[in-house]
Amino acid sequence: MMLSVLATLPCSMGGLDSGVIYIDTESAFSAERLLEMAQSRFPDYFSVPERLLETAGRVHLFKELTCQEVLTRLERLEEDIISCGAGLVILDSVASVVRKEFDTSLSGNLTQRSNLLGRQAATLKYLAQEFRMPVVVTNQITTHLSERAASSSLSRRWNATEVPGGEAEGDSGYVTAALGNTWSHNVNTRLIVQYLDAQLRQIIIAKSPVAPFAVLNYTVQAEGIRLEDTPSGRGEERRGEKKGGEERRGEHRSAASRSRDVTETPAEDSSK
Repeated sequence: MMLSVLATLPCSMGGLDSGVIYIDTESAFSAERLLEMAQSRFPDYFSVPERLLETAGRVHLFKELTCQEVLTRLERLEEDIISCGAGLVILDSVASVVRKEFDTSLSGNLTQRSNLLGRQAATLKYLAQEFRMPVVVTNQITTHLSERAASSSLSRRWNATEVPGGEAEGDSGYVTAALGNTWSHNVNTRLIVQYLDAQLRQIIIAKSPVAPFAVLNYTVQAEGIRLEDTPSGRGEERRGEKKGGEERRGEHRSAASRSRDVTETPAEDSSK
């Protein structure tokens, strides 16, 4: 939502002076929170009530709660972009409806899901290139069990006398972005957003054609995201972990299990 506020600002304030199309598949969008961030972050600019109303009116919300609804909206998005004067498209989230409707353990579902995601990605890439605009998509995370962890889990179902906690830390699997390789190859920039503790959170630039790997700590305040100092050495620890499609394990596993995967389609890069 913070991106929505920033996009509506005039160019002189670093904004796009444009409308925003926000596709909400989780019913999580809050207009009250949008206005709170705008007023708290730019109190002088939004001291004029008309400006606040104008910003709210430039964010166009579409609630699409099924895969077919999302696909239909994306296929009509070109008209919406023109009519709304949009300079930013946000899809939050691409994984929500897909994971609810496709049980990949059933025969044929994985192929159907991959085909659907391919059509959605192709449409978003076309729009990003045609209108030279950013498209921001949020993903979800999932846990993959290692072979030893899966075997251990299966054996526990048949062995009621197993001692709790007997499974080794390294056998518990790992956290990864949802939707698999099909979707991961369709994005140019990947930002991993996760908790460090109850207050402090973290953005990791895990994949980008224009930016190096980086770690940024932040907190969420009334005005939205507030960057905090990154403790010395924490970024270097992250550099040593697996990146570029491989998953980060170890001490950050419990934090990553509460993370989200945010991907972006820059208009200037068509290599997705």
